[in-house]
Amino acid sequence: MKTKLKPGGGGHFAFLLLLLSGLILVAACISVTMGAVEISPLNVLKIIVNKSTGCEIFECLWEKKTETIIWNIRFPRVLLAFIVGAGLSLCGVLMQALTKNSLADPYVLGISSGASAGAVSVMVLGFFQFLGGYAVIAGATLGAMLSIILSMKIASVRGRITSTQLVLAGIATSALFSAITNLIIYGGGASDKTKTALYWMVGSLSGASWGRLRYVSVVFLVTIIVIFLFSKELDVLLLGDDVAETLGVDTGKLKWVIIIASTVLTGVVVSVSGVIGFIGLVVPHIIRRIAGSGHRKLIPLSLLGGGLFAVIADLLSRILIAPEELQIGVISAFFGAPFFLYLIRKGSMAKG
Repeated sequence: MKTKLKPGGGGHFAFLLLLLSGLILVAACISVTMGAVEISPLNVLKIIVNKSTGCEIFECLWEKKTETIIWNIRFPRVLLAFIVGAGLSLCGVLMQALTKNSLADPYVLGISSGASAGAVSVMVLGFFQFLGGYAVIAGATLGAMLSIILSMKIASVRGRITSTQLVLAGIATSALFSAITNLIIYGGGASDKTKTALYWMVGSLSGASWGRLRYVSVVFLVTIIVIFLFSKELDVLLLGDDVAETLGVDTGKLKWVIIIASTVLTGVVVSVSGVIGFIGLVVPHIIRRIAGSGHRKLIPLSLLGGGLFAVIADLLSRILIAPEELQIGVISAFFGAPFFLYLIRKGSMAKG
């Protein structure tokens, strides 16, 4: 007797987890092997196993530069791409739960633009230099916090914030911080710092390293643990603030948890990748349609989906105009912007 997998059921959820995990492994393998220097998948596997274990399990029959390319450049870049995509997707889930609007994500609400302005201020103007290697993170996180606070202040009418007002305020805030970023860059002249900031603004993972990967991973994992603790409350929040409070959820506290987690994670992600738009919009929306709105399933699937999206986008950015590199932000916008317009049109048709 055949059993049908119901959408959102345990079997359906397990199947989606396995499917996305398998696709991520395939995409990661292709990404690590492909590039200006093509390396056989078998050698890639041997190098990763040797380096991961710290032992020479497989005899070294490849050149030293091949090992350097795989272990110090491509492999950390793939891992960072996954974390960046998964992190932005998680932030999208949180923003959509907060606003109860499927159009919300860190990019649309201006958080990414605020983080970008903060990071560029550090790069070009030299703010927070006393923090050393963590200066860009501090600038990006502070910018992200300022942007969401500004968006919420603009959207607040008589002490209440509607989802539509917050989205519109976020778009205005995003434009404001983008203007500030451009002002800083063009005010900085034609220096090397300015050129670096310009390239970084469109989104790039070319600076991936094990050092950057470590601190991003820590913030990423801590955020996931914190959010999972509030997964049931997030489900209740979707019913509306009044209903949630009636059911015993402290909506004020929950919203602050969402805001702090989203801004910190977005700030840290943007500090290593630049502004990559629409991942937090596209992925959660698609996963929600497939697996439902329950956050215990939505969050892990969105993490995997966002990671897969970013790994594929990064791969395309490296091979489309090889040997030159196209910024990953261009790839994500190419797919994300039409999807954003589709959601707006769909919403307008539903109201009509």
